[in-house]
Amino acid sequence: MLSRRATLLSAAAALALSTVPARAASAGPGKAGSVRLTLPTPSGPYVVGTVSLHLVDASRCDPWITSQPYRELMIGIRYPARTVAGYPAAPQMLPGEAAGFAALNSFTDVPASEVDWSATRTHAHEGAPVDRARGPFPVVYYSPGAGDPRSLGTTLCDDLASRGYVVVTIDHTYDASAVQFPGGRVEKSVLPAEYEKAYPDQERITALLRKTMAVRVADTRFLLDELPSALPQVLRGMLDFDRIGMFGQSAGGFTALQTMHDDPRIAAGADLDGVLADVQNDSTPGNLSSVAADGLDRPFLLIGMDGNNLATVPSWNALWRHSHGWHRGLSLRGADHATYTDAEALIPQIAHQLGLPRKTVVENIGTIAPRRAIAAERAYLAAFFDRRLRGRDDDGLLDGPSARFPEARFF
Repeated sequence: MLSRRATLLSAAAALALSTVPARAASAGPGKAGSVRLTLPTPSGPYVVGTVSLHLVDASRCDPWITSQPYRELMIGIRYPARTVAGYPAAPQMLPGEAAGFAALNSFTDVPASEVDWSATRTHAHEGAPVDRARGPFPVVYYSPGAGDPRSLGTTLCDDLASRGYVVVTIDHTYDASAVQFPGGRVEKSVLPAEYEKAYPDQERITALLRKTMAVRVADTRFLLDELPSALPQVLRGMLDFDRIGMFGQSAGGFTALQTMHDDPRIAAGADLDGVLADVQNDSTPGNLSSVAADGLDRPFLLIGMDGNNLATVPSWNALWRHSHGWHRGLSLRGADHATYTDAEALIPQIAHQLGLPRKTVVENIGTIAPRRAIAAERAYLAAFFDRRLRGRDDDGLLDGPSARFPEARFF
């Protein structure tokens, strides 16, 4: 969600600064909330269904709200559907989530109040029947960046589902900008307040980063434990839990690989521009995570913004040197940190409708053409999971440079 070299720390910092009045000064023409957005159509052969689940982990107190003796999570499940006729398209964000997202907007010089965030519809349809004739399907978990809702990865998650995966998306409560629970209750992010309490003490900031990641990994492992028995009837028997992958953007990519390190059930993981250390900047050495220090023995994929590679991101270099499983890495020429979120599709639309300058688009999602970025992300992510979870040939896309995607630079 954040532009430039945003990391877990800078996400918290940006959230803490998100209410600075100067941000509103960039508001464009038109009525508040008048801008409406669309998401790219998935590229796979399946139509997509979706359901949401409210899960409660009674085995631990909430780590952010210690007076609460349990941890609550909302998750979304995308899946290949038999038909979507008669089933409504799901919103990208529920009203409470949209309001929270707008309040903590961290897009650079984008007036969040001008956008109707709750109006965007996804290409997944609520409660549509799963395609039982072709299942069970491999399972891929998704974790968003720090401060982001799970819905900001909709472009990639819907696309994977359309290609024959069940995609399970996680909202990390009190980390995500806002999480709406059944009945309409909304729980907002505590990261801004936690960062303000820690700043400028570096030790306290590092401890906050470690805690944030520990909570995310615990959330994911609880979900790995709980989901098989928590599935609604519409999905029973349709998830192949012997073929599990995970990916995420920014802190979500860190979460994916760290959970993979800690839990052998995840067979393959992809990190979309997520630093693997408790540091302020991607290029800062030290404070390595255990996944970077120990490496991985199973397949992983790193995809970075332009300039992020083994020479510039020490934690990636450490992971690479210490890993014994199959691994690949690439960056996209002209990409920025938020390129790997729905920002790639949404920011240009906002800029067009509000007359924002080209500079605003570049500051948020870089110079890569959005349709090229989205096509490349989808192709490389699907090729990785197809190869590692399905044993399918990907036409060598992951073996080196391809004329299909000259933007990709392998490292």
